Amino acid sequence: MPRGYEPVRPSGIGFDRLILTSGSLSSRPRREFVRRICALYPEAELVELPETPHNRVDLGEADPLALHRKGKRALVFGEHHSAVRFSQEVGNTCPNYWHFSPYGFCPYDCSYCYLAGTQGVCYSPTVKIYVNLPEMLRQVDAIAHHLREPTAFYLGKLQDGLALDPLTAYSTVSVPFFAQHEFARQVILTKSAEVERLIPLAHGGHTILSWSLNPPRIAEEFEGGSPPLASRLHAMRRCADAGYPVRAVIMPIVPVEGWEGLYSEFVRDLAGSVPLQRLTLGGICSYKHSWRLMERKLGSDNVISRHMESQEAGDGRLRYSRDLRIRLFSHIIAAAREAQPDLQIALCLEERAVWEALGLRDSMGRCNCVL
Repeated sequence: MPRGYEPVRPSGIGFDRLILTSGSLSSRPRREFVRRICALYPEAELVELPETPHNRVDLGEADPLALHRKGKRALVFGEHHSAVRFSQEVGNTCPNYWHFSPYGFCPYDCSYCYLAGTQGVCYSPTVKIYVNLPEMLRQVDAIAHHLREPTAFYLGKLQDGLALDPLTAYSTVSVPFFAQHEFARQVILTKSAEVERLIPLAHGGHTILSWSLNPPRIAEEFEGGSPPLASRLHAMRRCADAGYPVRAVIMPIVPVEGWEGLYSEFVRDLAGSVPLQRLTLGGICSYKHSWRLMERKLGSDNVISRHMESQEAGDGRLRYSRDLRIRLFSHIIAAAREAQPDLQIALCLEERAVWEALGLRDSMGRCNCVL
């Protein structure tokens, strides 16, 4: 566990309830770790459920939207015994990859939230800190040595990878671990601007940092509680100056009125001000439960729903029409190429036909979550 650090409340993130579940207090280092974080939230209700697993916490809400909102304000501590996994996407061109979960869910409140529709979050939508990080990294070590080739382990598939780092200082353990590893590499996806703990770490280029971004107008309207775009861009530049490989993901692209100029200006500014290693693009790709929650927040006649196809794709997600996706991606790619001609560009969770229509067939399988 992290040692010799002071936990800090992340800017803009608060909790009404702190819940200590099975395993969270099972050793002295874990107890010290949890109690120090809890001490930062004296106003929050403290609940001890030592026999309850992290994914079986009952928040006492039957309404899905009320449950979702209450879960965003509840911080659960527990242990996750299957936190290192290999993704198993079907029905799209995702290359599949190893990922690990020292956290669960996300404290931000984006109205289009993808995670809200995943199985693990749908029934237990609390923000989680898992206290068994050392065990996870031992699993990563064993898997990477078995594979015996440089392999990405992604932190961001089922959570925000950095939002809670001020509380946990997990980066001070994971970044040095990957820096020293012969084969394992770390890819972190975040909307956070909390990079203070990252800057002084010796990373050896083995941790890749990726930011989820959208133009300011989109971020302000759809990404509630997330740091402003300017703060994220500043964090990206600081990390690039510290030698970290830096990537960006623009997802979901939202086709508001005037989107062409909005995204062109945004992408040109981004590529011109941040030394990006790779840019990955994606539209909306929601499971039904997250779509229903989005419409509860925004109303059924919102700009995202108006462009959604009525039929589910082969992977069970709902998307914009293929023609619209191609139009969105091609416009943004042209702007990015104008600003940085050699920039690696990829698509997230897309069909082969879309990659081919955009002339990106040779880049298929080299998207954000892999090396």
